[in-house]
Amino acid sequence: MTGNVDVVVIGAGIQGAGCAQALSAAGHSVLVLEKTGIAAATSCRSSKLIHGGLRYLETGQFSLVRESLRERDILLRIAPSLVRLVPFHIPVYRDTSRHRVTIRAGLALYAVLDNLRRTSWFSTVPRRHWDALDGLTTDGLKAVFRYQDAQTDDARLTQAVMRSAQALGAELTCPAEFIAAVRTPTGFEVRFRSTHGEQHCQTQALVNATGPWVNETLTRIAPLPSLPDIDLVQGTHIVFDGPLQQGIYYTEAEDRRAVFVMPWRSMTLVGTTETRFHGNPAEAQPQPQELEYLKRTMRRYFPNRDLQQRDAFAGLRVLPRGSGAAFTRPRETLFMTDETIRPRLVSVVGGKLTGYRAAAARVAAILSATLPTRPQRADTARLELNP
Repeated sequence: MTGNVDVVVIGAGIQGAGCAQALSAAGHSVLVLEKTGIAAATSCRSSKLIHGGLRYLETGQFSLVRESLRERDILLRIAPSLVRLVPFHIPVYRDTSRHRVTIRAGLALYAVLDNLRRTSWFSTVPRRHWDALDGLTTDGLKAVFRYQDAQTDDARLTQAVMRSAQALGAELTCPAEFIAAVRTPTGFEVRFRSTHGEQHCQTQALVNATGPWVNETLTRIAPLPSLPDIDLVQGTHIVFDGPLQQGIYYTEAEDRRAVFVMPWRSMTLVGTTETRFHGNPAEAQPQPQELEYLKRTMRRYFPNRDLQQRDAFAGLRVLPRGSGAAFTRPRETLFMTDETIRPRLVSVVGGKLTGYRAAAARVAAILSATLPTRPQRADTARLELNP
């Protein structure tokens, strides 16, 4: 492709797909460049959850939880065949670090932040029903809380968002390797390589949605933008034979981190870890110590289950650089721009699967000061997503 477009989006993970949809819905012409495939990296290696983030209440990230709950409810409405409510269980044992009163208070606040919608009500599981909880050990068990959040197929959701963007007029070029972009008085001249060889186009704005490759992508832009200080954190999941019948279990690992035990395609998915990553993001792989950590957690809560491993995978989170455990670090999406008043480059740094639509709306709002006003085509909060 050669010619002019309003926006070039680099990357077709959930953030890139969301930005393509939001900008197309706002009436803009959009070209998406994806090197490998839709949802080919982090966006197919998540915990598959669309949730408010109950654990973020501990670190005071109330606005993030409120936004995530709002986005969860929107996705339940516009993507009912892709996002569904699932029961979540929080078992509390004698040695659980969080007291029952603390967990109850957290669940109550969670419901309040969701405006006390019925989907956010919680309860306790009666003792007489504990034996039906998929083999959850009752040794030392004091209480089990039940609430609801949602689960999805992350790759299928991303693909649905990209199809929606294309239906609104976005053009996807895949495979397409972003080579370089040079700033011009009216935007950027972009060069990329596709199956048709090297091509170029002119664009008024550029969106960098390349996840763990965010800084590598920025180094290909002239003049060189500021590079965000980030850490890459690996999250590993393991898949075991055998399904779960009663929903998802929110367990506490040996280091007090949350580890989810979830039904997944007639199997059981357990994750995730948080390990600092250095190197080529394309080479992220589950590490032996991560797999053993997840197996120990699974054995602790489900000692009688046969842990026959079927699969394991690792994805990379992008977090603002900081000290301390990744578990306690902020998870808000960051938006890095080349200019304050009339930005032409936006880099989406980090972000959660649940909040992709809100993040994309923010990108569209940031670029509205730069892009020409177009007739709006759709509202992404009302646009149905189909598998």
